[in-house]
Amino acid sequence: MAQLGDAVARYHKLLEQDCYRELAWADELQERMRERHLTDAGRLLSPVLRPQFISRRQFDSLSRAAEHLIAILDQIEALALACPPLLNRLQMLPAEKMLASAPRCYSRLNVTSRMDANVENGSFSLSGFDASRPAGLAHWEPLADLFLDLAIVKEFKRGRYKLSKIGGAKHLLAATLAAWRDFGGRHHPRIAILEAAQSFGSNGTEGGLLADIFNQAGCRSRVVSPDELEYRNGKLSAGDFQIDIVFRRVLTRELLVHCDLSHPFLLAYRDRAVCVVNDFRSELAQRRVLFELLTDDAVTARFPAADRKLIRSFVPWTRLMAQRKTKYKDQQVDLPEFVLRGREQFVLRPNDHECDQRAFVGAEMSPPAWDRAVRLALRTPYVVQERFSSGPETFPIYQYGELQMKPVEVWVHPHVYNGKVQGVSAALQSRCGGCSTPLALAPVLLLDSISR
Repeated sequence: MAQLGDAVARYHKLLEQDCYRELAWADELQERMRERHLTDAGRLLSPVLRPQFISRRQFDSLSRAAEHLIAILDQIEALALACPPLLNRLQMLPAEKMLASAPRCYSRLNVTSRMDANVENGSFSLSGFDASRPAGLAHWEPLADLFLDLAIVKEFKRGRYKLSKIGGAKHLLAATLAAWRDFGGRHHPRIAILEAAQSFGSNGTEGGLLADIFNQAGCRSRVVSPDELEYRNGKLSAGDFQIDIVFRRVLTRELLVHCDLSHPFLLAYRDRAVCVVNDFRSELAQRRVLFELLTDDAVTARFPAADRKLIRSFVPWTRLMAQRKTKYKDQQVDLPEFVLRGREQFVLRPNDHECDQRAFVGAEMSPPAWDRAVRLALRTPYVVQERFSSGPETFPIYQYGELQMKPVEVWVHPHVYNGKVQGVSAALQSRCGGCSTPLALAPVLLLDSISR
């Protein structure tokens, strides 16, 4: 959109002014990020010098589509839990399926989640969904506050633009407390932020920021590791800290690497002795193959016409890579051969959101490299998705005392709490040889032009 292009050009022009080319202000910004624990293992989460702008029109359209899609995903997850053949298509471990089928903590399938969106001009696609351990829930608001306080941002706004952050931590707290009430809780809950043992106590974990949010709102909260938990007399605790809500930031498979189904946390969960946010049904959303069910007409045939129209408009065709026949639109295809021939229109992504494996963009790879990527995808759980052709965006990245203008791929992440978009963050990825690698987070600010 012209408005956003003009805004980015104006901001980059300001970076060329003498007062901003001297990068003492950037050093100060990064020091303030460290003070606010916006780091991961000592590395800054956001070594960027510009926010990601989103227009009000984009935000409104994206919010409507994301909220509608979340409601559809609720239906898909419920169908999968009620139908073993559908559940089997999600490539879950037996223990994951068993825990996902346990009695629910609350009426919604997910309390907190994050969607993956590619946005370009007036169009966008929604190609992923994370509800097991959605990242950035506690990071995006302090990042937005830091950028809104910068002199360059204040000068950028002067007389031309209005910038504002979207939502706030209060909505995360409200969603968590609503889940507690739905669970049957009546008193002010004590909240444990559950992190894997290897993350517990590390500098700058997001769990610590989440605990601060809940403590400041008057809910006693602390970060705990699975090793600390005990379950006695129907009560889950960590030492002398009795727990009402477990805000889960550990995946089922991470738990099962170190313990079995008799772990105190899992026993308390199955006994409904503790409210878990998000509960283990959210593991279904951890697999991108969930979007295969969304784009399979045989699964959605009885959905309302408005639901099927939204899926066709905003969700890319998705299939789990395997030696199989499948349907593309109305055509029966041999999937590996079809993906090889359609290199420029497809992307290969790991099925598991938390996997460290890379995504492969066919249009940016040579035919031999794409052939190797397809063979890898057939050995390891990958999905193939139609590619939404968003081009690279130039971002000012400040690392090792040097400012570089880098072309990056921008993913916009609507944060959805109890079915409503209440925040937005952005993730930047670098691309080389058709492979995508995470680079940085960026705050997202709502941009409105000021009428003259």
